[in-house]
Amino acid sequence: MNQEGESYLNLHRFVLGRKVLNQSAHHLVQDGATFHVHYWGVVPKHYDNSLHKHSFFEICYVIDGKGTYMEKDCVYTLQKDILFISKPEILHQIRSEKGLALVYVAFELIESESSNEWINMMEKVKQCQQPVIEVKEDTTANLLWKALLIESIKTKNNFFEYILPNLAASLIHSLLEMFIPNPQANIQANISENTSSLLAQAKLFIKDNLANDLKLSHVANHLHISGRHLSRLFVSELGINFSKFVQKERINQAATLLKTTDLTIKDIARETGYLDVHYFTRVFTDIMRQPPRRFRALYMNSEKIIYTDD
Repeated sequence: MNQEGESYLNLHRFVLGRKVLNQSAHHLVQDGATFHVHYWGVVPKHYDNSLHKHSFFEICYVIDGKGTYMEKDCVYTLQKDILFISKPEILHQIRSEKGLALVYVAFELIESESSNEWINMMEKVKQCQQPVIEVKEDTTANLLWKALLIESIKTKNNFFEYILPNLAASLIHSLLEMFIPNPQANIQANISENTSSLLAQAKLFIKDNLANDLKLSHVANHLHISGRHLSRLFVSELGINFSKFVQKERINQAATLLKTTDLTIKDIARETGYLDVHYFTRVFTDIMRQPPRRFRALYMNSEKIIYTDD
C-alpha cells in the first residue's frame, strides 16, 4: 500500500481530531437540512459491544480489520472498505476478535429546521434494507471522510470554523445518499442541487434589488422559471412564502440602515422598496415592535452605554 494509504490506516494520529470534530462539527446546516451530530468517533481498535439500539442514525466505516455486524438476526461480514448504517430503534451489535479500525458518526435531522424534501429523504433511509455495503477507496464519501480527519488535526486558521462544518455536512449528505433505496437517487441529488442553486440565485437577486419593485413574476423571469415554481421553492425549502421573505429582507436592511447610517426615515423607506413612508413605518413597527425612529434611538442609547462601561 502507498504511503498515503498507510497514513490513513494509522488512525492513532486522528484520535485527537475526534475531540475537535465533536466541538466544531455538531450543528450542521446545508442545502435545506439541519443535522445535530451526537458524536464523531475514531477508534483504532474496536472489539465487541453489547446488543443495543439508538434513537438516531449511526454510520460506520471500516478502515481496516475484520469482524461482524448483527442486525435483525442477520450477520454481516465486516472488513476494509465496508460502510454500515444503524438506523433508529434497530437492535444491532459489532463484534471483532482482533479489533476493527473504525470511524463513525451519529446524527439526526432536526426536522423543525429542515425542508420537507429532507424529512422525506430521511424516511427513505429508514426503509433501507441493506445496512452493509462495500465502497471503493475513491468514492466521494471515503474521500470526504479522509479530508475531514486531516482537517481536524490541522492548526486552526481563519477558515477552520468554516471548512470543518461544511466538510462534515457534505460527508453526511454523501453517506446518506448511499443508503437511499431508490435507483433514481443520483437524479434526485442533481435535482436537489439545482433547486438549491435556483433558490440561492433568487435570494441574492432579492437582496441586491431591495429598492426596486420585487414582484414574484419579475424574479421568476430573471431566473427563467415560472412564478409557480419559484413560489414552491420558497415554501418547500425555507418554509416561508415569497412575499414574506421579501418583506423580511426589506425590514432587516432597514434596521441595518437605521443603525449604521444617518439617512432619514423617508430615504431608508425608499432604499428598501417602500414608496410610502407611512406604510413603511407601519410594517416596520409590526415586525420590530418599535417604530423606526424609536428603534434608532434605542440602538444609539445602547451604544453609548456600552462605550461608558468600557
